[in-house]
Amino acid sequence: MTATAIRVLLADDQTLVRAAFAMLVESARDMEVVGQAATGREAVALARTTRADLVLMDIRMPDLDGIEATRLIAADEDLAGVRILVLTTYDTDENVVDALRAGASGFLVKDTRPAELLDAIRTVAAGEALLSPGPTSRLIARFLRTPVAPATGGPACLSERERGVLALVARGLNNTEVAEALGLSPLTAKTHVSRIMGKLGARDRAQLVIVAYESGMVTPGRL
Repeated sequence: MTATAIRVLLADDQTLVRAAFAMLVESARDMEVVGQAATGREAVALARTTRADLVLMDIRMPDLDGIEATRLIAADEDLAGVRILVLTTYDTDENVVDALRAGASGFLVKDTRPAELLDAIRTVAAGEALLSPGPTSRLIARFLRTPVAPATGGPACLSERERGVLALVARGLNNTEVAEALGLSPLTAKTHVSRIMGKLGARDRAQLVIVAYESGMVTPGRL
């Protein structure tokens, strides 16, 4: 295990599932499990006491579900650096959209291959969102039915270039792909994304996707 190991908190109401995830996470040299929670309330409490870098959060839990737990963690200024990766049984679960709105940085289905799960943890812990042009976009397009206007006024506050960058991010492109599409350097693309997040008050790229769909900037027909 490295000195900068990713500190992972596991939140799932099934003991065997938590045990399996714990074994997998501990098998990685760059990760460690710092806590296990069986309910949403336990997840919130342990996020505060363990100072985890990332919470692997199940949606369906007793006492307080994963969505509300995600919202509480995301709203806590003392936990600003904690990233949340949501787990769902099916990739058609509309609750995933609510979790992304609440502050999650991405989602995985529970039958994800072990190596992919570990890569996902690394991606989200590094501050990126776990998005893909296929399933994430289809999921959001299908279930995003009740718009929630961003406090900043949405994409209207963005420059034309920033709106173009946001549209590409919403379709699942990473910074390198955005740069290639717009003829920019990767550093410039990254700077644009950071500025957009600042203007829209978004924690990460996952919330940028939500804003783009809610504003009508990206629609299912354009995927």
